[in-house]
Amino acid sequence: MRLESLQRMFWAATQQDLDCFVIDHNGFILISERSQEMGRFLGEVDGALMTQLLSTGVFSQVTMYDYQAMCKPPSHHHSAAWSLVSPISAFLTVTRWLMDELLLFLLEWSAWGSWQADSGAAAKAVFHHSHKQKQQDVLQPCDTEYPVFVHQRAVQEANGLIQCGACQKIFVMQQVPNSSLLLLVTDPTCDCSIFPPVLQEATEVKYNASVKCDRTRFQKLRRRPDSCHAFHPEENAQDCGGTSDTPASPSLLLLPLCAWVLPSQLLR
Repeated sequence: MRLESLQRMFWAATQQDLDCFVIDHNGFILISERSQEMGRFLGEVDGALMTQLLSTGVFSQVTMYDYQAMCKPPSHHHSAAWSLVSPISAFLTVTRWLMDELLLFLLEWSAWGSWQADSGAAAKAVFHHSHKQKQQDVLQPCDTEYPVFVHQRAVQEANGLIQCGACQKIFVMQQVPNSSLLLLVTDPTCDCSIFPPVLQEATEVKYNASVKCDRTRFQKLRRRPDSCHAFHPEENAQDCGGTSDTPASPSLLLLPLCAWVLPSQLLR
């Protein structure tokens, strides 16, 4: 049965003056009266209800780990006066910016020629993207942990009251027979915004010196595949690539190297 058909049958059988949700065993909303809530985690939509389901044992929290995550390195705040009192640093910064602009100018107008305008535009877009990525997305490998919420199958139904300041919010939970889905019915008239949302955000795991050494020692090493599959017999090589027809200028190849490597080395 398609989700749209199930949703129509669901709303035809339930009262529209109540908030009704169908969620899976991890707390993600499958059916809701508001389409923007479908696919989201229940704790983001209704923190009060998810908090109550956790406290009554309907859901339990499990901590999961990601050992291949990427995190932002810790920021080191240096004094802004250092660059002001160093004229060499200011000169090298301006020089690097001018060389970047010169490279973009050559790529767009003179280096590739008017008959290769598309190639020049593509090269410019790639340069802009890589330059932006270098400035904004400086990440390093790290370990992260994040919460996962799992329904306790022994609890097939529950109900209760949520104290929300001046009012009480009633809720009823019932497991859908022969499935891992849960039906939740709540009272929409009581404002429970005093409860914060329950999120599934990942946080970086900070190791002390001894644990970090053990973590590195017992970490499994990645290895390359035993064989390399560089081609497929059904692949037409003429449909791929095409860069061999583009002439490369040695001066253009050395220009970005000088623009990025030389000023960076001088700034150290």
